[in-house]
Amino acid sequence: MKFFFKVLLGGFVLVSTLVVLGIAGGAYWSWQKFIETGPHDKNVQITISKGSSIGGIADQLSYHSAIDHPLVFKIAGRFTGQADKLKAGEYEIPAKASMREILDLLESGKVVLRQITIREGLTNWEIKKLLLAHEELEPVEGLAKILPEGSYLPETYSYQKGDTAFDIMKQMNSAMENTVLPLCGILLERIANASFSDFLPEDCPNAKAPLKTVNDVLTLASIIEKETAVPDERRRVAGVFFNRLKIGMALQTDPTVIYALTLGKHENGGQGPLGRRLLKKDLAFDSPYNTYKYAGLPPGPIANPGKASIEAALNPEEHKYIYFVADGTGGHAFSKTLNEHNNNAAKWRKIRREQD
Repeated sequence: MKFFFKVLLGGFVLVSTLVVLGIAGGAYWSWQKFIETGPHDKNVQITISKGSSIGGIADQLSYHSAIDHPLVFKIAGRFTGQADKLKAGEYEIPAKASMREILDLLESGKVVLRQITIREGLTNWEIKKLLLAHEELEPVEGLAKILPEGSYLPETYSYQKGDTAFDIMKQMNSAMENTVLPLCGILLERIANASFSDFLPEDCPNAKAPLKTVNDVLTLASIIEKETAVPDERRRVAGVFFNRLKIGMALQTDPTVIYALTLGKHENGGQGPLGRRLLKKDLAFDSPYNTYKYAGLPPGPIANPGKASIEAALNPEEHKYIYFVADGTGGHAFSKTLNEHNNNAAKWRKIRREQD
């Protein structure tokens, strides 16, 4: 009997030893697979959806040949505690990345960022058209209600695969709100379900008379944006318009007439927003946006201004200039009297004739 128990005990020890060795060997093999270079020779792009499980992610990585052993990836993810920390988004897996490196990347949330730049001075219609034509943005049947002109901040925006034109416009509107309201001195206390439109008639404490509201600031900023592309001129141009407003003189700015004629649906054929030059008869077009026909600011912005133009509208340069006209270099010649202005305008007409 004793011999039997000795044999049984020895067998048990042997089996236990083999099991332990097997577990240890399996663990060692798994660890080696976890840290060794991956099987993919090129970078691999994958998109992790929200709510994806570690198993689903492992299967996706295996499908794209980024890993050879999805079970090891799943076990490692749970063992390290990273399985519940993996973030959704589009990722670029570097060539030969190990499973450990892939887990770290998915936990970091360092997704592939795509960018699109919206230049200053575009109208809402132009922005919408540009975004809908952007191939990397997902198509949408239609955009939600467009906010009033001037509600979108021109800037460079990042987006991910699957984002839509509407997603970018939401970013742009949020950026405008977070830019113009603090510049005006308005605290960003968001009312539930409030639209940016609700802030437009609000007083802008930092605005200089005769500007009063957020809408006034954005309106003048949009005119400044359309009148000059020279950064150093923005505050000077703003000062000209302030001087005119103070004496009750019409702003007489061509971009407002163009907006009156097009309502922001500009031509893009290389012949200007009208598809032609602005004509003298256009200056008589009856519209509240026509600042040749009606004194004061137009009802609202004529484009979407950038931050620099908003700052210029809030901080106009103090001077006595009343007029300005293009000087042929991309900038403008400023003058205090009508006689000076007429001379500058004659010089510009001569330059333009020579260009034709």
